[in-house]
Parts: sequence; C-alpha cells; structure tokens
Amino acid sequence: MALILSVLEQGMIYGILALGVYITYKILDFPDLTVDSSFPFGAALTVALIGADVPAWASLPISFVGGAIIGVCTGLIHVKLKVRDLLSGIIMMTGLYTINLWVAGAGYVAIFNKKTIFNNQLMTEILPEAIRPYGTVILLFLITILVKGLLDWYMSTKSGFLLRAVGDNDTIVTSLGVDKGLVKIVGLSIANGLVALSGAIYVQQQRYFEISIGTGAVVIGLASVIIGSSLFKKITFLKITASVVIGAILYKGCVALAMYTGVEPNAIKLITSVLFLIILVVSADKNSAHKAVKVADKKVEAIMTAEQKEEK
Repeated sequence: MALILSVLEQGMIYGILALGVYITYKILDFPDLTVDSSFPFGAALTVALIGADVPAWASLPISFVGGAIIGVCTGLIHVKLKVRDLLSGIIMMTGLYTINLWVAGAGYVAIFNKKTIFNNQLMTEILPEAIRPYGTVILLFLITILVKGLLDWYMSTKSGFLLRAVGDNDTIVTSLGVDKGLVKIVGLSIANGLVALSGAIYVQQQRYFEISIGTGAVVIGLASVIIGSSLFKKITFLKITASVVIGAILYKGCVALAMYTGVEPNAIKLITSVLFLIILVVSADKNSAHKAVKVADKKVEAIMTAEQKEEK
C-alpha cells in the first residue's frame, strides 16, 4: 500500500509537469529543454518563500507565475533573437542553474520544520483519522483535477485554438492576422508555468530542495506524454490531458516496480533512459505502421479507380 500511495503521489506531481511538456512537445512541436531547470526553479522559489514565512498555498500561484516568466524568456530568445528552438531551451536551462542556486540560497535546503500544504492543521488534525494516511493523495488528486480542468478550459478558448493551430500549421495563424511568435511565447509561458508549479508541489511533498531534482525532468515528461497518448488514443471519452496524467502515473509505477524488484538506486537513471528509448521505438513503429496502412489504402483506392475507368 505504501508503494502504491507513493506511485500515485509522484505520478500526479509529475503529471502536472507532463501537461506542460505536452504543450511544448505535442502542440507546439518545440523541444523545450528549459523544463530541466524550470522544475527546480519552482522548487527553489517555493523553499525561499516558505523560508520567509509566506503561506505554503500562496507559493503555488507565485511559482506558476515565475515559471511563466521563464517560458516567456525562452520564447523571446527563440522568436525575437532568432535562436533555434533546441538551443533556446539549452541556453535557458544552463543559465537557470545559477539562478536556482541564488533563489534557494544553497544547493540543498530542508523545510522539515516548516508548514507546507501537506503538513498543516487541516492534514494533521481536522481530517478524520481513517482517511488521514491518504490525505496527501486526496489533496494531490484535487490539485491535479483543478489544473487539468483549467488547461482544458483554456484549450477551448480562442487563444487555445490559436495555440493548437500554430503547432499544426502556423501559416493559417499568420493568415488570420495573428502573430505566430506571440502565440508560441504564450504557449511556452503556460508550459513552463505548469512545470514550475509541479516543482513547487514536489518540494513541499519531499520537504527539501536539491539543485539536481530537475535532472531528467524533460525525459519523464516526454515519456508520460508518449505513454498516455499511445495507450489511450482509441478511448474517445478520455481527454488527452487525462491520458497524459495517467501516463505519468504508469511511468512512475514502472520505475517504482524496478526499484521494488531490487534494482539499485544508482541505476534508476539508466533504467529511465532505456524505458524512454523503448517507448519511443514502440511509438515510432506504431506511427510507421499506421502511415503504411494509409499509403496502402490509397494505393488500393487508386488501383480500383483505374480498373473502374478501364471497365467503363
């Protein structure tokens, strides 16, 4: 039960991160490596705020705004300075490492003696004793549902439609008289805001900040997006945002299962990379097969059309 609860907690936290990666990877087709530093940026900002006796709940929207500003910077480097998308993310990821150290004040900061959203009067006294062990999971579920609902709502707005359009065909957006660069910047700001929010929740759940917690965050996000979008593609009633969150839970479950079977912690990063590679290969094979079927169907239709013409 402890293992299952841990997987659910970590999965939902990284599910919010995966929603941000979904925007950049699936919608914008933008390989944003800023994620590896915007995740610990949200965590660093949170420990600094909590250390200054700012209420733990208030640190969440502040971290989102801070991450959104980081995303705007990445977008400006790409759009205004004409730097390639991959290099823009690398530049921001590298620069943020130092900024994260400045914000947190050190490479390791513990907040064990501070009140967090998981360690307060509501969680320790008000909740009935029967459900108190599941309080963290319940709270994370509510936060994840709220974030997912807000993102779904945004995607149904005019700005959300433009965001999806710029990833599919930016020429259409330009023909509508909308600056496609501005739309990309908005998308990157929302994506990195969600990633920083995930980092803020993560550090409150773990109750410590460590400068390297963002290492591999983009890989976890990408794996979650690919798992969710591949496994639940044909389930029409399940929105893609829900699939992404479930994908993050499944991914963390695979990693936890590997540790449970006796794999040493030092090998987890290697397992993560191998698992991600397998997911990419399987996903690529499915896409190739799907395209091959489409091509074959078109060839059959062309042959049948030609035969019908000959008969006439």
